[in-house]
Amino acid sequence: MSQLLHLGTSFVPSSSSALRRNPTSSPAIHISGNKRTTIQAKIREIFMPALSSTMTEGKIVSWVKSEGDKLSKGESVVVVESDKADMDVETFYDGYLAAIMVEEGGVAAVGSAIALLAETEDEIAEARSKANTSPSSSPPSPAAAAAAPEESVGAPEKAAPVKAAATVTVAKMASSVHPASEGGKRIVASPYAKKLAKELNVDLGNVVGSGPMGRIVAKDVEAAAAAGVSVAAEDPKPSPSSAPVKAPASTGIELGTVVPFTTMQGAVSRNMVDSLTVPTFRVGYTITTDALDALYKKIKSKGVTMTALLAKATALALVKHPVVNSSCRDGKSFTYNSSINIAVAVAIDGGLITPVLQDADKVDIYSLSRKWKELVDKARAKQLQPHEYNTGTFTLSNLGMFGVDRFDAILPPGTGAIMAVGASEPTVVATKDGRIGMKSQMQVNVTADHRVIYGADLASFLQTLAKIIEDPKDLTF
Repeated sequence: MSQLLHLGTSFVPSSSSALRRNPTSSPAIHISGNKRTTIQAKIREIFMPALSSTMTEGKIVSWVKSEGDKLSKGESVVVVESDKADMDVETFYDGYLAAIMVEEGGVAAVGSAIALLAETEDEIAEARSKANTSPSSSPPSPAAAAAAPEESVGAPEKAAPVKAAATVTVAKMASSVHPASEGGKRIVASPYAKKLAKELNVDLGNVVGSGPMGRIVAKDVEAAAAAGVSVAAEDPKPSPSSAPVKAPASTGIELGTVVPFTTMQGAVSRNMVDSLTVPTFRVGYTITTDALDALYKKIKSKGVTMTALLAKATALALVKHPVVNSSCRDGKSFTYNSSINIAVAVAIDGGLITPVLQDADKVDIYSLSRKWKELVDKARAKQLQPHEYNTGTFTLSNLGMFGVDRFDAILPPGTGAIMAVGASEPTVVATKDGRIGMKSQMQVNVTADHRVIYGADLASFLQTLAKIIEDPKDLTF
C-alpha cells in the first residue's frame, strides 16, 4: 500500500525571497557561448502526508531510502505509521534524498517537513545546510537515537564499527523483544524490513527491533545480516558464544514504566473522548442461536466464519431498519446511508481497528468470509487502505470467543450504532407449552445515538435480527 509524498512545489528566484515561505531554491548560472542563462535549481520539502481523514500526525517507521540516494518518480521513500496503518509513501518527483529531517521513530505533524529533496547532486550540500538550520527539523526518538549512536552522513564505511553495532543490536534481544513477537507469534516489522530480510536471508525471529514499540526496521535487518543472524547459518554447529541470544520467556513489559501512546492508541483515545459528547442509550436482547450454530457447523468447512454470518444477519436486518444504519455528524441533521457497511472491531498489536465489510447485505456469505479473512490479515499487518477501515455505517464488537456473556460497547464517532455480541451458551429455558428445555442463547447489546435513533427503533431492529438468526435460511443465498 502506498501514498504519494507531498512536496513543496513553489519555486522563485533567490532575489524574490520575500515572496517565498521557505528558501527552497537557488540560482545556477550556465554559460554557453555568448549566452548567459540562469537556471533555477530546486530543493523541495517532503511533507508528512495525511494518510487518513483523522490523522493529525505520523510516525516515521523506517526510511526506505538513505540520504544521497537517487529517487525516481513512483519509488517508495519512507514508511509512515498513521493512526490506523503503516503505509509505504512514494515520491512523484525525480531527484535526490538530500536530507532526512525526522529520523526513524520520530513524530511529525501532518504538513510539516520530514525531509528535503534536491533536484540535482549539486544541491545536496545546500539542502543539508538548510535542514540543519530549519526549525522544523525533529530529533529522533530516544530508541532510534540509541540504535544508531555512531551514524554520520558521508562518513566512510568501516567494517569494525558496523560489526560492533550489529553485535550490540543482537545482544539487546534479551531485554527489548517486542511483546507481539514472543512465543511464536507474528513478527512485527516494517514492510521494507521484511523485504530486506528475504534478500539478505535474515531470520526476523532472531532480530530485535529498534523502532517504535520494538518494531523491526531496515537498519536492524542490516545489522543482523552483518552479525550473521541468517536463516541457514554457515556453521552447522555454532559454538555457544556465537549462538544467537534467546530472549527469556517474559511479558516483555517493564513494570513501573510510563509508556507514551502509539499513533494508533492516540487516535483511539481521541475517538473515545469525542464519543462522550454524543447522547447514547443501550438496549439488550437475547437471541437463540441453535439454528445459526447448526448452519455454521454445516458450512464452516467451506471457509465461512461466524463473524461473516453475524455481519450478514446484521446487514439484512438493517435493510429493513435504515434509521439504525443512519448517522449524525454535525448535530443538526442526519444521513440515511446509501450503503450498509459493517465495521467489525479487531484487536491488533498496540491498538484497535475496525475493518469494513462493504455492502454486506448484497455480498454472498462465502465471498464475505473470504473478504473478512483478507481484511483481518491486512489489519494485523497494518496494511489496510483508508477505505477499508473508515467507511463503516454500523459496527459489531464480538467478545464471545473469550467467553464473555455480555458487555457494552462505546459508540464510534460518526456512526449511529454499535452492537456488542456475547458468547452463545447453553441455557435452561421454559418452552411455550410449559416444559423445561435447553437452548443455546447469546446476549447482544446495542449502543445508539439517541439524537437519531430511539428505543422503539432499536427494539424493532433487534426483533428482526433475532428472527433472521433463529431462522437463518436467508444467510446463504
